[in-house]
Amino acid sequence: MNEEIRTPHPQRWRILGLLGIAQLMLILDVTVVAIALPHIGADLALDREAVTWVVSGYTLAFGGFLLLGGRAADVFGARRLVLAGLLVFTGASLLAGLATSGSVLLGGRIAQGLAAAMLAPAALSLVVTIFEGDERNRALGIWSALGAGGAALGVLLGGVLTAGPGWRWVLFINVPIGLLLVLGLRTRLPAQPSAYARGRIDLLGAALVTAATGTLIYGLIRAGDRGWATATTAALIAVAVLLYGAFALRQRLAATPLMDLRLLARRPVTTGTLLIFVATALTIAVFFLGTFYFQNYRGYGALPTGLLFLPVAVTTMIGANAAGRLIGAVGARALGSAGLLVAALGMAIPSLMEGTPAMTIGISIVGAGVGIVFVVASATALGQIEPQEAGLASGILSTFHEFGASLGAAVVSSIAAASIAGTAYDGFERGFMTGAIVAAAAAVVAFLLIPGRRRFASVPDGAESLEGAAGP
Repeated sequence: MNEEIRTPHPQRWRILGLLGIAQLMLILDVTVVAIALPHIGADLALDREAVTWVVSGYTLAFGGFLLLGGRAADVFGARRLVLAGLLVFTGASLLAGLATSGSVLLGGRIAQGLAAAMLAPAALSLVVTIFEGDERNRALGIWSALGAGGAALGVLLGGVLTAGPGWRWVLFINVPIGLLLVLGLRTRLPAQPSAYARGRIDLLGAALVTAATGTLIYGLIRAGDRGWATATTAALIAVAVLLYGAFALRQRLAATPLMDLRLLARRPVTTGTLLIFVATALTIAVFFLGTFYFQNYRGYGALPTGLLFLPVAVTTMIGANAAGRLIGAVGARALGSAGLLVAALGMAIPSLMEGTPAMTIGISIVGAGVGIVFVVASATALGQIEPQEAGLASGILSTFHEFGASLGAAVVSSIAAASIAGTAYDGFERGFMTGAIVAAAAAVVAFLLIPGRRRFASVPDGAESLEGAAGP
């Protein structure tokens, strides 16, 4: 093992702060734009479907290219990918903010998503490799707090900017921030050891997995808009499954495969991706249902809605930071299960009681629970990853993050269709009760699957066995 990358970097906490701001910017760009959609649609004369794709185009490109971005970080170096991703994201934000038509805006949003797919796994892999032990857990706690709380902060920031200088500034604000981050990180990021920078990317494998992921995310987005029980939805999901099968076959036959499929067979990685999937689905469900409840059902404007989501950002950050500090002492199993039970409790409150106070309290409790789960998911999936696998593992985790976001939005939009139109509350009840049931069931699954507190033992083929994984 190359020890150079394991040596604590003297500026690691400053690097974490800068990378955290970059990650926050990527997460913000989902909800900060979502809150401005009515104004964007009116200004550019976009119909409902075109307005939907202003958000979906970003998440589709982001999720579809994450595995490629993660592997590229391992081959070319995470430092290069972070700086290139920031520059492309900054330029794409400027293009989208200057757009005078829906097609230009969508092009800018897709370019933002591609840049995010380059940046996100590379940044997370740097966090994993420059920190060790308990410091890594605390760093992942801060990272998860910024990422999870960023969605709520995006609603508030989007409301402030839309009500103030206008919707274009939800995109323009990325330009100075992106340029400052490039300047700050360029001299601080560690150079990548050449041992990890050699190699080639399996372009056919990359095309297959990108097409599969993009098709699946598109199918999930479309299902929420057009319905699950349609031939087109079934066909898209079937095509995605076939493409994933072709990708798996390609990885077995390729001389330089895009990824080692045995990585997915490792219990910690599988469990971490499941947790990130559930936590993100719950988070997006909260923002989706809460935003429509406050704006369409209660009639609040963009800024008041953003302010009502501020407690969610605070509780999410508190939960994530607490988890980062406690996970070493308490253990991932107990903490992950507890976080999901807290999220289930929060989801149950607005399903049983109607009113703005009940909704605000409930979604804030959910924020605390998912903040805990995000940390447990990252620590579980990435805690035993080798440096040369960090980019790919981060890409896998980020991909399931996008899967969770797409599925969460698609499911709740179908369950709460009537309530989203602002005509009744029963759809919100069903949506939140479904979330409570999913969170409670996931808590049981997490307790059974999350490895115990004893260390993993390395085995010769590079896989890992679990000592005492079934024990407490």
